[in-house]
Amino acid sequence: MHPHISVLLNEVLDLFNEKELEFFIDGTLGLGGHSEGILKAHPEIKNLIGIDQDENALKYAENRLSFCKEKVIFAKGNFKDIAKIAAEKGISQVDGILLDIGVSSIQLDQPDRGFSFMRDGPLDMRMDTTADLTAEQIVNTWPESDLVSLFWKYGEEPQSKRAARIIVEARKQNPIQTTLQLASLLAPLVPKYKQRINPATLVFQALRIAVNDELGVLQQILPAALKLLKPNGILAIITFHSLEDRIVKEYFRDQASDKVSTSGIGGMFLDKEPAVKILTRKPTSATDEEIAQNPRSRSAKLRAIEKI
Repeated sequence: MHPHISVLLNEVLDLFNEKELEFFIDGTLGLGGHSEGILKAHPEIKNLIGIDQDENALKYAENRLSFCKEKVIFAKGNFKDIAKIAAEKGISQVDGILLDIGVSSIQLDQPDRGFSFMRDGPLDMRMDTTADLTAEQIVNTWPESDLVSLFWKYGEEPQSKRAARIIVEARKQNPIQTTLQLASLLAPLVPKYKQRINPATLVFQALRIAVNDELGVLQQILPAALKLLKPNGILAIITFHSLEDRIVKEYFRDQASDKVSTSGIGGMFLDKEPAVKILTRKPTSATDEEIAQNPRSRSAKLRAIEKI
């Protein structure tokens, strides 16, 4: 039994159901659940490239997908390099691409990765464990003003100034090195009688996004993925918070539009050919049944486009 439930699996499979898939890219392979479903539903697949920057996830997925080992090409890397990775594997265009922009269960459940404040571990948060920047470095070295900006921009934390002040005052005494140490410092942010989510949630989100440059990477991958698709190919993206979803929604809308602005707000608009057709006018969310089985699916949103 796999300790991982792939989010919105049935909805993802439905999107590609009518498509003939010869070449497919799972840009965020994780533990391989989505790829397993795609491979079983599409025996016509010649090659599926599975990309992940987490070596542990790749090893797990390699075992899980061994039933199709002659078809699957595993690649360690960041999905922002999707075009380069595909070219290295001899693939110039594909019929479908899936991106699941979230932290995998294997990362959340390993305390030594530092993604969760539910277990004690080092303040790491690197999806690629060979990368240089860690959450501990940010927390202990960034100026207070930069922390305020980070928590507000990437965490949408309403008490970003107070959170930054708490951290800066605490680190004067001792370095902040563990997840529970940071979480306990942030506990006063929300009075207990108002507490719906852990007060550390948004700060941890902001730190993780910064450590892995998640929004910057997402903005890079969108045009690269669209270019890699064959005509009538499908790009499906699962996001887990509003910042990511907004980037995806706006990019899809711009590419589907028959107008282009020449000079920004208030400027002239020129006609253009739409590049894509939007397949999900509203994002697809998890059913109540899925949320009951997998609470982490609660915030997931699936959007998809078809290349014209």
